[in-house]
Amino acid sequence: MQRQWTAPAPADRDDGGLPVLPELLDSFVAAAGHTAPQPVGGSAELRSAACGYWSRRGLWTDPEHVVVAPGAEPLLLALLASAPGGDVLLPRPCAAWYAPLVRLVDRRAHHAPVPAECGGLPDPFALLETARRIRAEGGVPRVLLLSVADDPTGTVAPPELLHEVCEAAVAEGLLIVSDETWRDTVHHPQGTVLLSPAEMSPEHVIVLSDLVSAFTPAGWPAAIARFPATERGAELRGRVLSLLTAVRSGLPTSIAAAAAYALGEPEPVRGRMAAASRAHGAVAAAVYRALTAVGALARPPQAGRHLYADLDELRGVLAARGITDSVELERELVRRIGPSVAGGHRFGDPPHTLRLRLATLPLLGAAEESRLRALQAPDPLELPHVATALADFETAFRDLIEDGPVP
Repeated sequence: MQRQWTAPAPADRDDGGLPVLPELLDSFVAAAGHTAPQPVGGSAELRSAACGYWSRRGLWTDPEHVVVAPGAEPLLLALLASAPGGDVLLPRPCAAWYAPLVRLVDRRAHHAPVPAECGGLPDPFALLETARRIRAEGGVPRVLLLSVADDPTGTVAPPELLHEVCEAAVAEGLLIVSDETWRDTVHHPQGTVLLSPAEMSPEHVIVLSDLVSAFTPAGWPAAIARFPATERGAELRGRVLSLLTAVRSGLPTSIAAAAAYALGEPEPVRGRMAAASRAHGAVAAAVYRALTAVGALARPPQAGRHLYADLDELRGVLAARGITDSVELERELVRRIGPSVAGGHRFGDPPHTLRLRLATLPLLGAAEESRLRALQAPDPLELPHVATALADFETAFRDLIEDGPVP
């Protein structure tokens, strides 16, 4: 059987996402009549808004160290193409869109396994061993791409573990690209400590954030990058701007206006982010309970809109149903619960594993009105449509384990 190695578009990008915040829509519409194009890399106003965003998170930033692009994918692609030649280290598992971009710029991607505590970054000893192996094979490790709040696992890296990984990466001469797209989706902000690698190794870290995760709708792509305030950082930023200019990769004016408004984090934006995190956290916790009840293994979700489950303990039961790898597992679960499921082979795990990523967004409802009610509810699990969706989800997994062989 031929295995699909390219990643699908994430389910929450194909989905309409959460309802547009009215104040955000107002800023979008107000700029719709402006015909002048936005500067490639972002206007001074937008870059200043990004600086304010980072400064409130303990990362002082100058607008001259910032680049804005229409989405994280083109921004990371330009960054990888601009960085010194060599190999790229990725955690296993990692976001589905990382590895295809590495291959697109004709670089080799090497996966290092994540630690038991969390996803998003490699185990520090595995990182050192992977770098050693790359050199032994004649390669040159250059870049480490990690995520402190992770898709696909929905976890947050503990600060002490992140510090070890940063120390190992710097010792190996690696440029660290920190994808912080999901940092503002932590389910319990008061009980979760999230730090950026840029706080630990500021001269060696580029911070990348896709605003679509927490700030803007999926159809309004915008992403920001923060470069080190060093000579190397300035040079790399200049190369990235040159590449984005070559393909005229600037933000549409309306999206730029909406992004600047969102990055200012006025009360409506803060309220929406808090409500979304609370709703996704409640649903993710319920999904986690359902998965562990049938014998699956998963890390407790802490951020974002996904969980990552390992069904290897159920391999014998699943094999009796003709399911022996993540490709077949994905196919069967998509049939049962829809496209919110993606097999682990799409996130860097070998196909023979029985791992998968599950999205929480569809469980909040299919229509915008249903999702808005979930955001407004003190406890979204008490809403009939959410309770029904969770019950159907649990039934699908229980039937998968308890049913007889596939006809």
